[in-house]
Amino acid sequence: MESRRVGRSGLTVSRLGLGTMTWGRDTDADDAAAQLESFVGSGGTLIDTANIYGDGDAEAIIGTLVPDVVPRSDVVLATTTVGVGGGRGRLLAALDESLRRLGTDHVDLWQVHGYDGAVPFEETCAVLRTAVDSGRARYVGVSGFTGWQLATFATALRSPAGVSLVSAEAEYSLADRSPEESLLPAAHAHGVGLIGWAPLGRGVLTGKYRHGTPADSRGASPHFARYVGRHRTDHTARIVEAVATAAEGLGTSPLAVACAWVRDRPGVSAVVVGARDNAQLQGSLAGQDLVLPAEIVSALADVSDPDGDEDL
Repeated sequence: MESRRVGRSGLTVSRLGLGTMTWGRDTDADDAAAQLESFVGSGGTLIDTANIYGDGDAEAIIGTLVPDVVPRSDVVLATTTVGVGGGRGRLLAALDESLRRLGTDHVDLWQVHGYDGAVPFEETCAVLRTAVDSGRARYVGVSGFTGWQLATFATALRSPAGVSLVSAEAEYSLADRSPEESLLPAAHAHGVGLIGWAPLGRGVLTGKYRHGTPADSRGASPHFARYVGRHRTDHTARIVEAVATAAEGLGTSPLAVACAWVRDRPGVSAVVVGARDNAQLQGSLAGQDLVLPAEIVSALADVSDPDGDEDL
């Protein structure tokens, strides 16, 4: 699997990341172990998690699998702290709790989610510096930021301490191209790499919802129905048909087409895919080497243009 640098930093990750949002809830430890083995066996390195996934159980499962199932040196552990605000005490306590659950003394990438306007941004930036200086995190990034928020943090971190903001995590797919408005331009200007999550439009772009809601899908899950429903619009339905047509012409799957389109967009360091079980993960791994012809890239960009439909 191809690896890429995250922005202009020295951090290198596989361009496909393994998401763990379902771990500890819909995916048990045995299924998680099978996914991890398959992913690393295919050359994947980036393991993406968060303190809120499964109320912490996802991190705890990773802590039981690394290094017992795969060596710690074979993976890039990235965790995101969500829901604690931007204050020093809560952020550092949450990071320490994540490290405890993960069973490690450091993460390779720590991201903080959400700009907290109630806390001076200098305080949150100081926490990111502390995480790096103390060895708790090798690199730091943000999640759920706008372009100006990212630019503010990136500038503040560089001076005077010289710590770089290396990543910005955001939802990005043919069904949600909002990072192109301000986030991607700001990331490019500051040497920050985008890590895109939900590259399959929360599963909608695979075509599984074209004729209804499968009983075993996330769209039928009480945890994720609203999460999936956001993209079940007329605009996205047209994108799904275009993706299916492209996949048929290329002799591949809609999943592979949708993932490859966003994976290879300018400024994207990696995309994160989640799977309920190892069989689902195999679909993502099978399409990892697909390179879309330029005319298909352009056609999909046209049909998914958010300015061309008011539903997005």
